[in-house]
Amino acid sequence: MTHFDAATLADWDHAHIWHPFTQMRDWLAEDPLIIAAGEGAYLIDTAGTRFLDGVSSLWCNVHGHRHPDLDSALREQADRIAHSTLLGLANVPSILLAKQLVELAPPGLTRVFYSDAGATAVEIALKLALQYWQLRGATRRTQFVSLTEAYHGDTLGAVSVGYSDTFHRFFKSVLFPCHRLHPPHVYRWQHGLSEAEALARAVADADALLRDKGEEIAAVLIEPLMQGAAGMWAQPPGYVRALRELTRRHGVLLICDEVATGFGRTGRMFAVEHEQVEPDLMCVGKGITGGYLPLAATFMTEEIFEAFLAPYEAFNAFFHGHTYTGNALACAVALASLRVFARDRVLANVGQRAEQLRDRLATDCGGLRHVGDIRQWGLMVGIELVRKRETREPYPAAVRIGVRAIKEARARGVILRPLSNTVVLMPPLCITEAQVDFLCDVAREAIKAATEMV
Repeated sequence: MTHFDAATLADWDHAHIWHPFTQMRDWLAEDPLIIAAGEGAYLIDTAGTRFLDGVSSLWCNVHGHRHPDLDSALREQADRIAHSTLLGLANVPSILLAKQLVELAPPGLTRVFYSDAGATAVEIALKLALQYWQLRGATRRTQFVSLTEAYHGDTLGAVSVGYSDTFHRFFKSVLFPCHRLHPPHVYRWQHGLSEAEALARAVADADALLRDKGEEIAAVLIEPLMQGAAGMWAQPPGYVRALRELTRRHGVLLICDEVATGFGRTGRMFAVEHEQVEPDLMCVGKGITGGYLPLAATFMTEEIFEAFLAPYEAFNAFFHGHTYTGNALACAVALASLRVFARDRVLANVGQRAEQLRDRLATDCGGLRHVGDIRQWGLMVGIELVRKRETREPYPAAVRIGVRAIKEARARGVILRPLSNTVVLMPPLCITEAQVDFLCDVAREAIKAATEMV
């Protein structure tokens, strides 16, 4: 690749690129940090400065950057073919990957529909659920249930079930309605209740809704164990299991969005494994290729799959697809990633590092004056910053406390990203003991520095 100096690249970035989830007025006022390379758990900028990748390049990197096995799989597949369509054809890597994914998935999930991003995986699940009930003759089942402050992606169907007023208010007029359940999120939603009391209330609310509207509901859609973009809202043990039991009782499908929680983030390959839950549909993305290439998948049961089987002229097929569905390069790298999971006992490392992270954060950050709550499942952590700890008073948006904290972290060698007033820590699963210590040291110092200046 031709070399260009950092100043020229920054000018061209400012002139031509619109960055996601970014107020571009702020972006254009600062010099961008331009990443030129990566190595293991580190990102390297154009000046050669190394930064610990504390959010796994938006929650997707698993085994580190430039992993030799994944690099080799990518090169070897490129020497064969980069892409061919799955419309009317098949390809070797997509077949092999589907077989292995089904073997890893919760029992009952026997079929895989590929796509290219988490939002598209969710769109597919929604459309499958709707068409399934239509084909079954349950034509009244056209509604969905999701959790308050859920986030399921940015296509319009995913936005409808994952509505966030901050992100999506300008599109509200074109979204379809969705029932909302308050999750058992004690810190913000269930003031004054114990975790057990909040869980009981949330389950009772879900039961009441399904008893009242169950015959009109196609599916309940959840992010199991941890609602990501809401601010890392953790669910207590028992909640996912309770929703599975309620949906079965009321004849409603359960869709689990494991785009963020899947592939080891919570300490199991999939979050639903913690509660031995078998959903009817499950969406995965992000870590499926180890963070290398865009790929996503929607799992479904054989019962759902079989409902679509009919004579050609009935036109009951699932008329949905993407140009890069089942892309050979992405599937080849995903296969390599699964081999690394098995060979290197990646999930065992996640368990050890998650325990270390929990202990360090409780000791180093839990007592800080402006840390209100620390929420964690595995290597998914949210540290909520508050103006007044005693009253849980949040910082006003204009203070940009989360942005201040991540800038302080960057100055100390760690890349983080906030969710409003919550600082997110989600390092690659390959993170070492020493790197966890460094991450926690920086998080503590960055939070102290950011909160002392306002």
